Amino acid sequence: MNIAKTQLFYLAALSMLGFVATDMYLPAFKTLEAHFSTGPESIALSLSIFLAGMASGQLLWGLASDKFGHRNTLATGLVLFSLASLGLGFSQEVWQLLTLRFIQAIGVCAPAVIWQAMVIKRYSSSMSQQVFASIMPLVALSPAIAPQLGVFLMAHFGWSSIFIFLTVVGAALTWFTLAQPKDEAEEPKQTSIKQDIKALFNSRVYLGNVMMFAMASACFFAYLTGMPEIMTSMGYDAKDIGLSFIPQTIAFMAGGYFGKRYVTKLGDAKVLKVLLGLFTVSAVIMFVASHMTISTIWPVLIPFCFIAVANGALYPIVVNRALSSCKNSPATAAGLQNSLQICISGLASALVATYASQALPTTGITAILCTLGLLVGYFLSISKKADAVEFVEER
Repeated sequence: MNIAKTQLFYLAALSMLGFVATDMYLPAFKTLEAHFSTGPESIALSLSIFLAGMASGQLLWGLASDKFGHRNTLATGLVLFSLASLGLGFSQEVWQLLTLRFIQAIGVCAPAVIWQAMVIKRYSSSMSQQVFASIMPLVALSPAIAPQLGVFLMAHFGWSSIFIFLTVVGAALTWFTLAQPKDEAEEPKQTSIKQDIKALFNSRVYLGNVMMFAMASACFFAYLTGMPEIMTSMGYDAKDIGLSFIPQTIAFMAGGYFGKRYVTKLGDAKVLKVLLGLFTVSAVIMFVASHMTISTIWPVLIPFCFIAVANGALYPIVVNRALSSCKNSPATAAGLQNSLQICISGLASALVATYASQALPTTGITAILCTLGLLVGYFLSISKKADAVEFVEER
């Protein structure tokens, strides 16, 4: 089965919408401070509130999607996102900014969860693996592209145009969603929410792969949190810090490309073992470098780029394995997966931020802790034969 390019573009847009909404308005922080006559703390709080909404809303949309159907639930979330974005474009008080950013985050959780469930429901496991491998590397482009688009819009049309743009994108995706054909996912479910959640927590295949996804992401977020402080302490300026995103972004996308290619040739089980080895060796090298006296970022950045390669190839594999093991409730599974990923990544980021004065060694220690969690997740996912048989049968 082949997937149409328009459909692939649609799914990619759904997957990236949350990240674009997170990053696009970042260049407007100072302008927003002046517009709302407030300090930087209140504007920064709008980002924290958005992330809190992203963490809390995903499981709810997953449950709703499996209960009422993917298409209508997704359209509802996109409408909520679009209305909140429109309101943000015309907000005049800081409380309006904060409230609408939370609502916007709740709305954008729907596409963040449901696009994954749509892939699992519509395609075979081998095809869904290819779809995930094609789309997930694009997420790495968001931190590079979205702020630049925000700068362009703000320079030519003012800060409110950023949110008007998001409104238009949300409306377009709503229209495209409603044009999608109804499928089996929209038939009434026969299992209760309690049964779905219990089944997920009883599945070692699901929990193990989700743990790998969350731990790999947590290592990424820990590094991104510590990197600015690490580079500043070494004498790098803001431009250098910004440029350091380029090699890790390229590495992540390269990992996605080569991962997709070699999974087709060798199978995901063999590729996953290689990726775990690459991740582990790179994390150990990064840990050793972080406890040495270094004056340049390269001893840390180079092994992290190999971690980025591993992550780019690993994400599609473990997400596909996790969600393919729960085809009866894929949106609930995706919602729980994404919520756990955000929470664990947030904890790793908070750990590095708490000890920011020792950012370099703390980042190295966090990378090792994440690696241990990654390996525990792998062995958990293969530890029960019954789960492994069930997974193979569903493929």
